[in-house]
Amino acid sequence: MKKSLIYVLFSTVLFSLMEIALKSAGNQFNPIQLNLIRFTLGGLVILPFAFSHLKKQQRQLHWSDWKVFGLTGFLCVVISMTLYQLAIEYGEPAIVAVLFSCNPVFALIFAYLILHEHVSRADVISLVLSVIGLLVIVNPFKLTDPLGIFFAILAAATFGFYSIMSQASSLRVQLDGVVMTGFTFIAGAIELLGLILITKIPPVAAGMRSVGWLKPFADIPILTNVNLPNLWILLFVGVAVTGGGFAFYFLALQEGGVTMASLVFFFKPVLSPIFAFFLIGEHSSLSTMIGVAIIIVSSLITLYGYRIDAKANQ
Repeated sequence: MKKSLIYVLFSTVLFSLMEIALKSAGNQFNPIQLNLIRFTLGGLVILPFAFSHLKKQQRQLHWSDWKVFGLTGFLCVVISMTLYQLAIEYGEPAIVAVLFSCNPVFALIFAYLILHEHVSRADVISLVLSVIGLLVIVNPFKLTDPLGIFFAILAAATFGFYSIMSQASSLRVQLDGVVMTGFTFIAGAIELLGLILITKIPPVAAGMRSVGWLKPFADIPILTNVNLPNLWILLFVGVAVTGGGFAFYFLALQEGGVTMASLVFFFKPVLSPIFAFFLIGEHSSLSTMIGVAIIIVSSLITLYGYRIDAKANQ
């Protein structure tokens, strides 16, 4: 228990710093470029754990496994995390952190629709409260930052979808979460690099520049501003926040189970606005604080539901 709590603590702190670190790094890098760098570094951090798990299972990877990694990598890195990076680019880090922490709500919906998993009364109550919390934070009648909020909700929804697809794929190919995540990050980074190279083809770049909202995606840089002065933020974002955050999360999952690991997304909406206030001076509105409180109650109900299910299955 003590060890798993330490893992949860480290993972929560690192995940809570994620939006602030990415916002700071975003001033120096193209959002897609930063996405490529962080998941390349993050994947390399998790790979030793993944190889260790494969060795313990006496398992070798096959072409069919890489097809699965290609799918989960595309969903996670190329789609969800690109939307997430754009949300941070156009929105406020604290708001993005809270909205993205609702990804388990979307995962619950997709689990019911795709995996036909049982949805308990606690899950339904948690889902309703989370939606209410989101509406309070977003406040659709007084939207001042629609683009950032729109990208954040899309990122949370697609990450929830990725989580369920990763879970289903993991069961099908008999690979654990650490292996799935490590190779998903690497596969996704390779796919993202391929798409970036396509944007560098002159006719493609010219065509994208002719369409207003596609201009930021034309001729995306790869190594621009990757230099010694920026090395610390890249290492922090890629190695510590992405690689370390996910590594500690899966260690918590392995040591304490789903209930213990879920505490990460319970504390993140609380810590992120606090870090945003002290580190970058970002103030949270009253509606945001009320919405966070509602989402925290929602998380507590989800946690209670996990414990009830765990006792029932003993």
